[in-house]
Amino acid sequence: MTYSRAGRADAAGEPVRKTTGEAACESAWQELVATARRTVADGLVVGTSGNVSVRVGDTVLVTPSGVPYDRLTPADVTGVDLDGRQVLGTLVPTSELPMHLAVYRADPGARAVVHTHAVHATAVSLLVPELPPVHYMTAALGGPVRVAPYAAYGTDELARAMLDALTDRTGCLLRNHGTITYGTCLDQAYDRTAQLEWMCRLWLTASSVPGHSPSLLTPDQLAEVTERLRGYGQRS
Repeated sequence: MTYSRAGRADAAGEPVRKTTGEAACESAWQELVATARRTVADGLVVGTSGNVSVRVGDTVLVTPSGVPYDRLTPADVTGVDLDGRQVLGTLVPTSELPMHLAVYRADPGARAVVHTHAVHATAVSLLVPELPPVHYMTAALGGPVRVAPYAAYGTDELARAMLDALTDRTGCLLRNHGTITYGTCLDQAYDRTAQLEWMCRLWLTASSVPGHSPSLLTPDQLAEVTERLRGYGQRS
């Protein structure tokens, strides 16, 4: 798959129409950049510390390494195949590419991944092996959110630890690092990231009150919510 810029012309000066694949990549890149910028605006990352990806067919569009999101343009589209070979653009993909690709390989239904260094979630990753189920939105991530053991960023070791923590889940914490969530679209992946950060902040706030321990939901209560969430939202 190749990417064409708007206004491209052939040798005779005639405009060249975008293929369906090119148009899909262009639209997905715009959405990816908007989501990446949102992580900064919402305080989930500082500078370029997080990364976002979206899958279009067998191509994974991903934020490039070390480029501030407010500087990204349509010409900066960066994409790789599922083996990590660069197929779009010239900018170097994020150093966390192994994690993103591991998610897509493990779950064919995954279409978007969001990785952040959200402060409350990262703080929780320092304290416990699993975020206690303090809120029913725990069920939206598949159950109590696990903490993957620490491994150096950008390594296959980190990707493997992440996959273990993601078993039957759509999000996990990365010890001394941050969060990663995924979904069927960028909006869903981002919403799961925001919900995870909020639940971490909730638990930290409640557990900091001297002489009190947070009330936690039981497995049966979470199972009930899981069933109710299946019918949540608008139906077409």
